[in-house]
Amino acid sequence: MNFFKHKWQKAAAYAVIGGGLGFAYYYFIGCLGGSCPISSNPYLTTGYGLGAGLFLAWDVKRKDKDKTEE
Repeated sequence: MNFFKHKWQKAAAYAVIGGGLGFAYYYFIGCLGGSCPISSNPYLTTGYGLGAGLFLAWDVKRKDKDKTEE
């Protein structure tokens, strides 16, 4: 069952969820002292979460050249 009509909708949904989880990590777990360069900055943690969401949404399907040439 595919909930998304277009390929970009899945990537956008995963990116929004990943960004939200990244910000939640900053808000609930991140360090306040500034000694943690990634988790003390909300923009970086949100960006890393967004990147992780896009990575998980990436649909990799290999096509064998031998099968396509036949």
